[in-house]
Amino acid sequence: MQKIAIEFNFSETVFVFSPSNPQANFDVRIFTPGGEIPFAGHPTIGTAFLLGYLGMVHLTSDTTEIVLHEEVGNVPVTIYSKYNEVIATELNAPNPPKFLRDIPSKESLAEVLSLSEKDLSEKFAPQAVSCGLPFFIIPLNSFSALSNAQLNLTAWQKTLSNHFAPHVYPCYQMDKFEWRVRMFAPSLNISEDPATGSAASAFAGYLASYQPEKNGNWQWLIEQGLEINRPSKIIASATKKDNKIIQIKVRGESVIITEGILLT
Repeated sequence: MQKIAIEFNFSETVFVFSPSNPQANFDVRIFTPGGEIPFAGHPTIGTAFLLGYLGMVHLTSDTTEIVLHEEVGNVPVTIYSKYNEVIATELNAPNPPKFLRDIPSKESLAEVLSLSEKDLSEKFAPQAVSCGLPFFIIPLNSFSALSNAQLNLTAWQKTLSNHFAPHVYPCYQMDKFEWRVRMFAPSLNISEDPATGSAASAFAGYLASYQPEKNGNWQWLIEQGLEINRPSKIIASATKKDNKIIQIKVRGESVIITEGILLT
């Protein structure tokens, strides 16, 4: 499977199996060119779309609930359809957000992105967050800083390569509930990812932590991939109850771009 993922050289390659868990519809293993990962958002969303598209999941109504068993655990997914055609899929993050407080200096984080410390946001603090796969969220104070960011591999190796969250997620707030983001994951051999659902789930947890209300539901539009001419739009939402984040969802659309057969 790893050799196939390296040959395809996509951000992620997914392999689907019959379920080993009685609560799941399918087992799923996800590989990047650099190795297997326990959870990924867009492979989950795309896999659920494909299962519905191929008729491997019976679309019972406008919404069909399935469970994909990944290394991180069971991941519930909703398939939205109309006239028996899949139009979107939405995952429930398998874990609540985990925040790590061991944060490198702003100067060193800016260096990772080939930026200066003044390019980092004063309103939102850098934070390492995981809902199954850890990301280092680095909010910036301007759109130009986000556009100009370039991964400094030497600085990354020094600051984040051995960190809990080595995958770099710079972001900029375009509007109250709209963000532009990028994602660099050199440890996974991903130079830049056009859409990262697992990061969006962590990011939704991060943004929910900034909401002052103890109870509520919020939704954000996350745009990614424009800098590499592969634009994507992700809808992420978070629910808080008694000041605790109890649910995170990530929704997106998928399209078939190619088909093929592997011969052994």
